[in-house]
Amino acid sequence: MHHCLSVDEILRLLACELVTSKAMATAVALACCCKSFEDPALDAIWETQRRLIPLLKCFPQDVWEGDGSFVSSLIVVNFPTLNRLVMEAFKRVPTKEEWTHSQKYARRMRQLEVDTTEDPASLDIITVLQLRIINGPWLPNLETFECEKTTKAFLPFIPILLSPKTTRIVIGFAKSVPKVAAASTIARLSKLCPDLESITLNILPRDPVITGVVSEMLLACNRDTLRGFYVNSPLTKEAREVVYRLPKLVGLWGIIQGPTSLPTMALPNLTAIYVEYDDDLSWLQGFRGAALERLEAVTFHSESKKIGDFLGAFESAALTTSTHWNALSKFRFRTLRSWNPNYSSLLSLNRMRELEIEFSCGGSCSSRVDDDIVMSLARTMPELEILQLGRMPCNTPTGVTVNGLIGLARRCLHLSKLCIHFQATSLVEAATSAATISPSGGDPVFRQEDCALADLQVGEIPIPTGSVLTVAHVLLQIFPRILNIEYTNQEWKTVAETITYFRQIATFVHRAGEAYLSHLVINGDTLPGDAID
Repeated sequence: MHHCLSVDEILRLLACELVTSKAMATAVALACCCKSFEDPALDAIWETQRRLIPLLKCFPQDVWEGDGSFVSSLIVVNFPTLNRLVMEAFKRVPTKEEWTHSQKYARRMRQLEVDTTEDPASLDIITVLQLRIINGPWLPNLETFECEKTTKAFLPFIPILLSPKTTRIVIGFAKSVPKVAAASTIARLSKLCPDLESITLNILPRDPVITGVVSEMLLACNRDTLRGFYVNSPLTKEAREVVYRLPKLVGLWGIIQGPTSLPTMALPNLTAIYVEYDDDLSWLQGFRGAALERLEAVTFHSESKKIGDFLGAFESAALTTSTHWNALSKFRFRTLRSWNPNYSSLLSLNRMRELEIEFSCGGSCSSRVDDDIVMSLARTMPELEILQLGRMPCNTPTGVTVNGLIGLARRCLHLSKLCIHFQATSLVEAATSAATISPSGGDPVFRQEDCALADLQVGEIPIPTGSVLTVAHVLLQIFPRILNIEYTNQEWKTVAETITYFRQIATFVHRAGEAYLSHLVINGDTLPGDAID
């Protein structure tokens, strides 16, 4: 063997490349036939597991009841068809030697993503495993644990799988999980994993029991290591005082239930915050004078019946009382209700790359988006990449005209995704009008070669009868890089197909022209005088 392969770092790099490129059979073969490759290959194979079953298959066949077919634990990972087996119960308790053999693989696992629809959840399995982990965790080096659909049956498995080295936990609770069982598991997390860096608990029942146990868990966490707290449960006042002042917190998901006051935020390292609320806006005072120098993304989710002037209230509490919003580049507001946003409140956020303000058109369209609003946003937010004002546009024939669309294309060259109410009729009128189309009264700016827009959401925007070809042609002139149109009105399907045809024709003509020029150069010819002109 070449002396380079005696270097452990090189062997591990090769093993990682094999696993990353899905050449698992080669990695398994190397581990089986070469002692030098065994540890690096096994570490790479077992480092990240999407299932729990492969580890359980490391026990001999006679340990299990059922008619499953078992092979070497090295080979199991390479044949996904065998991973379908669901083990219901132990036939006998694994011996000490068999347990030691399984630990050869368990200690190599760093990340586990459990799928409860595929992995076993028998209480008999849990009982036997508990007998064997008295002296230490089953997965002693596990750093990340994820289970998006935790069922009542699988819940007792979680404490068995965690270890003191686990720093990231993601648990999504099924709606059928009893609140007491969920609370019991949550209460143990900070003790089982004393140095948590990120904790995500999703789909929790809204209940005082859950609020209390989540708050106690937070208070017991190591505040010097916690960097991400994403838990969709309200907190007690004491816990709120802590979480909104954690020195190293980078990401936060806050649930505001009912009239709630927040302490003035002091989160100097926070880059993203998600706030969900269901009542009045008194909690916004927590942003007044807040220390949020690195905040890049804010998302607000309203379940309140009356939204009111949320953007104005946010401006009053946050934007006019602090100068620490220079890093903010993403602003999102989620709701299923109708309302009329005051977009002028956001005009001081001149570094916006993503602006998404939702509202519903159910019953009657609440959109007041027009050319003036769009042009104001385009002037003050030239770095916009995503602009969404409203949910999917409805069939109300109002909104931005062709002038507003041209203004966006002219000023927001990085714009890649757009969802606004606009008037398809104005596109037809622009194409048939002899007047110059220019939002500023200057030179014609109909074609915008540099605008990056690729995705356009049009929903049910109505198209004048017989104008599909014209609409497609004008849109392609304004947004020459457009690729995808998301629609519910079937007329837009024809528009999308027409744009594709236009693009194919343009590509063909361009290539034909290049071929002709190449032919002239090769043969020493010159272009006709008319072509040069």
